[in-house]
Amino acid sequence: MKEQAQIDNRTARWENLDDPSWAWAPYRPDAQRPWSLELAAHLYRRAAFGANWGELQQALADGPELAVGKLLRPKAGAAAFNEAYDAYENAGTGSEGGAPAWWLRRLIQTPCPVLEQMTLFWHNHFAITNARVNNPEMMCRYVHLLRRNALGRFDVLLESVLDEPAVLVCLGARANRKARPSLDFARSLMEQFTLGPGRFSEQDVQGAARALTGWFVSQGKAHFIPREHDQGAKKLLGREGDFDRKDLLRLLLEQPATAQLVVRKLHRWFVSETASLPDALVAPLAADFAKDFDAGKLVETVLRSNLFFSGYRQKIKSPVQYAVGLVRGLEATVGTVRLAADLADLGQDLFQPPTLKGWAGGQHWINRFTLLGRARLAEELLAGSGPYGGKLDPAATASKYGQSGPEAASRFLLQLFLQGDLPEKTRQALLAGQAPGPAQGPDSLRRFGALLAALPEWHLA
Repeated sequence: MKEQAQIDNRTARWENLDDPSWAWAPYRPDAQRPWSLELAAHLYRRAAFGANWGELQQALADGPELAVGKLLRPKAGAAAFNEAYDAYENAGTGSEGGAPAWWLRRLIQTPCPVLEQMTLFWHNHFAITNARVNNPEMMCRYVHLLRRNALGRFDVLLESVLDEPAVLVCLGARANRKARPSLDFARSLMEQFTLGPGRFSEQDVQGAARALTGWFVSQGKAHFIPREHDQGAKKLLGREGDFDRKDLLRLLLEQPATAQLVVRKLHRWFVSETASLPDALVAPLAADFAKDFDAGKLVETVLRSNLFFSGYRQKIKSPVQYAVGLVRGLEATVGTVRLAADLADLGQDLFQPPTLKGWAGGQHWINRFTLLGRARLAEELLAGSGPYGGKLDPAATASKYGQSGPEAASRFLLQLFLQGDLPEKTRQALLAGQAPGPAQGPDSLRRFGALLAALPEWHLA
């Protein structure tokens, strides 16, 4: 009861969540809503795949304003890092699983985790999959485009995405002739990328498909052939005219539904999968976003907001977030070819969203099989030997921060992984299992770490 009361009190400190002026205002710590290790870890889980102990302590000392600013600000050497990893991923397309493995290595080592979170966000929004493209090199170029524009302008990103051969091939528009315009391509553009379901008619789809004609993919590149573009009058979103692709994108971006769709998806990605965002909260943020379509500014508003810091434990980690958070927290690197395959088995195969709607996320990540699979993966990652070679060493990480010995190291891992945010009875039972005695051995702390990673609390972002 005491633990539940603590959780209830924490939730009760966040008031006025249905008031836009309060919800989107920057969080300012006060006596009722103090900045804490819990909230610092919450920020890093959502924006940065988790944090190591040094990062958590620095964020705690910095306060939320500076901590968010540091995450959003490009780090020294970030451009060189991304250029190098682009080359690694391109080279990796020549081997099975190479490109996903290098992307995971990038996620583990990146100095710009928010950029990677947004690259994954757009990969889920523009859910192009190599299962349809069947061309790893083409897919790599596409994902690199997403990364370059991940925190830039959405209107620029949208137009650039439609120039990508991988997108045209995936959406059935490899040869978009005026005699056979691709309705599937037009429908995906309107339903998945811009307006959202139920915001357009079949006549709009037909008009959009005709506006998109003339684009072809040959020799791995997109080309426009003017004679194959339908120059006739088209009816589209209540307007009539000789619309081409540029006109179509302008009309789609003018619709309030487009900005609203991005805001809702971003809220689900960073804030909550359990609470639907009311129209009253969507409207002001979407209206501001529609002025310049600056995705970086939108992300910053969300990450600084009262609403963001109130969304504690309202998301389930994806397999990638689950594993990468564990590895980053213990400040190590593991073999990512094997990790990519294991995460694909758990439902998240990078470069291959399962459908054009992306990964469903939320409770769809969790069932009795994936829970067992996650626990097994944590055990293998933390084992002293085996497929991951003992690269994650919780005892060494604890010792780095002055926490040696079974009891001190165990308490350290509780704080690092869960910030001690467990029911007292559970916490005491876990620590009792780590008490000094004959059962303790060199792998005891590894088993303890794996046990923590199997707890429900670790699955929640």
